[in-house]
Amino acid sequence: MGGFYNPGMTRPFDICIRGAGIVGRTLALHLAGKQLRVALVAADAHAPVPPSGEADVRAYALNLASRQLLEAVRCWPDEADATPVLAMQVHGDDGGEVAFDATETASEALNWIADVPVLEARLAQAVRFQPLIEIFDSPQPATLTVVCEGRASASRQEWGVQWDVTPYGQWALATRVQCATPHGQIARQWFSKGEILAFLPMGGPQGNLCAIVWSVSPERAKSLQDLSDDGFCQALEAASHGALGALALGSARKVWPLQQAVARRWSGSSPQGAWVLAGDAAHNMHPLAGQGLNMGLADVAELVDVLEHRAYWRSVGDSRLLRQYERARKADFSVMGQANDALQQLFTHPHPAVQAMRNWGMNRFEDSGPIKQWVARRAMGMLGKPTPTQGKQRT
Repeated sequence: MGGFYNPGMTRPFDICIRGAGIVGRTLALHLAGKQLRVALVAADAHAPVPPSGEADVRAYALNLASRQLLEAVRCWPDEADATPVLAMQVHGDDGGEVAFDATETASEALNWIADVPVLEARLAQAVRFQPLIEIFDSPQPATLTVVCEGRASASRQEWGVQWDVTPYGQWALATRVQCATPHGQIARQWFSKGEILAFLPMGGPQGNLCAIVWSVSPERAKSLQDLSDDGFCQALEAASHGALGALALGSARKVWPLQQAVARRWSGSSPQGAWVLAGDAAHNMHPLAGQGLNMGLADVAELVDVLEHRAYWRSVGDSRLLRQYERARKADFSVMGQANDALQQLFTHPHPAVQAMRNWGMNRFEDSGPIKQWVARRAMGMLGKPTPTQGKQRT
């Protein structure tokens, strides 16, 4: 049941959030902080923390805007579980290189690599002690329903929302490895022969643990899965050019198909009332730029801002407000999604002429000065809107 249940509470729910992942729980905490009564629909309504089981190998690169959003609800992990990235090295397949450094920005880090289970546990605990949030195992009547169910959203299908999917013909393979050489708070990425490999630093500033995300063809993903632990580490050492020395597998290997997808409508009404989509229920993108969860948390920030600063006479289910949210987030996803898709297409194209062009382009971008700095600040979330607690009243 979640939160402190008060039998005297008879006021209807303002918001029903379907989905209790990182996006859903963060949204619930922010809305409850604005004195809105929230019903949170979780897969297991009786678990105070995410259910335990097989180790979760996911790790997310969170930007400054996402950090600030999570700090506002006191759910930002400790440094050991949200490792600051001070630099990023990107290597092409024929001499192209791009490097980013936190000293070139106004932030203490380019981003932070967060351990997913730790972040989810902090959010779950915070939800448990928020009296305006109640947890259920089925949707509840509310003025507004927010769908945060992920890419396979049942609610989106229930309401007939069209879902435009572009499969990439690639699978992501994720795992964790212990490296002989400490990571030095550097994120590393290699583009080679249509594959994209990322080493993301974890375990704190002095750590030698890295989260691996390797985007490969489905056939290659299967062959990598079939390798012994030692054989897989040898393949990984070769693909990373031995940058961090000998590697030892630290977790299971997980794979899933990659796609770019977007819902045609992000807001509307149903017999149950007004609704909006957020997070992966609204959009998916390739992990190459590490912006997937940042985009979902930006949805949270925009929706909280729109609802918090609405005119006093507008309901949280007011269609004008929800369309405003939809327009703003669709515009942001259009920019980030198209750029992300273009990079994926560019770096997986097999033609030698394209390979030469992309490596030439990487080197020119490295020398571009203000353009490179703008791109870095954009990815870090430093060019967005103010935090949800700031701004003027909306009419």
